[in-house]
Amino acid sequence: MSTAPLQASNDGASKRAKRARAARRRTTGWHFVGLLVVFLSSVFPFYWMVTTSLKSQADALAYPPVWLFKPTLSHYSAALFTHEVGGSLVNSLIIASSTTLLAILLGTPAAYALARYEFRGKEDLWFWFISNRMVSPVVLAVPFFLIATKLDLVDTHIVLILLYLTFSLPIVVWICTDQFRNIPVELDEAARLDGASPWRVFWRINLPLAMPGIVVSAIFAFIFSWNDLLYALVLTRTEAITSPVAATSYMSGYELPWGEIMATGTLIVLPMVVFALAVSGRLVQGLTMGAVK
Repeated sequence: MSTAPLQASNDGASKRAKRARAARRRTTGWHFVGLLVVFLSSVFPFYWMVTTSLKSQADALAYPPVWLFKPTLSHYSAALFTHEVGGSLVNSLIIASSTTLLAILLGTPAAYALARYEFRGKEDLWFWFISNRMVSPVVLAVPFFLIATKLDLVDTHIVLILLYLTFSLPIVVWICTDQFRNIPVELDEAARLDGASPWRVFWRINLPLAMPGIVVSAIFAFIFSWNDLLYALVLTRTEAITSPVAATSYMSGYELPWGEIMATGTLIVLPMVVFALAVSGRLVQGLTMGAVK
């Protein structure tokens, strides 16, 4: 019996397998190139900002760019003490932390109620939370300023905390409601059969299971509060200015001190980077919640 057809079949299968492996290698290579391009395009601006903050003014303005230079911390010293960026960073930390804490304390019980209970006006309340993010901040700047002026709250921490809370609270409710909905209701029923009160069911069972979503919502609330410029620029003067407002003090008609501007930008970004790295595990877990059932 001839083995030629069998040999030809095996050769054909081998060639197809080789072509498939080559195609997979090409696909993997292109994916790697794409990821590398995205990584470099994301990281390079931060690299340029940090390196420029360490250059002298002459090196910062040199063309072509200077890649090897003697680093200096004079721009950081000028930013912290001459332009008082240090005080603005403290104000930003107080305002952003307080806003985030209040948003979590008020938003998680509201999200749990929306996820677990049926009551009159629930859909309208849910739409109200979501619609808060549809309003342009510019439209509300002047009304908020007039209200703050009437209440004598201009240039205080409390006015920014309350204002940022109106925008951070819907984010917390939106994210945490979906997180609580993904927790099986049977856990609540089993706990109630064991005699647990509604508050204990929420505190001891649902809250720990919803922690990924709570962490994600806290990160977003902190970022929005930390990065806001418009409302802080309108509602602060000297005592409660935040770091984004302090960064605008470099604008002049004569010269832009790029080293000090980049040093201020680095100081503003650094706390967010540290915060994101500290909770990166929870962040990834929260962002992928619901992806696998």
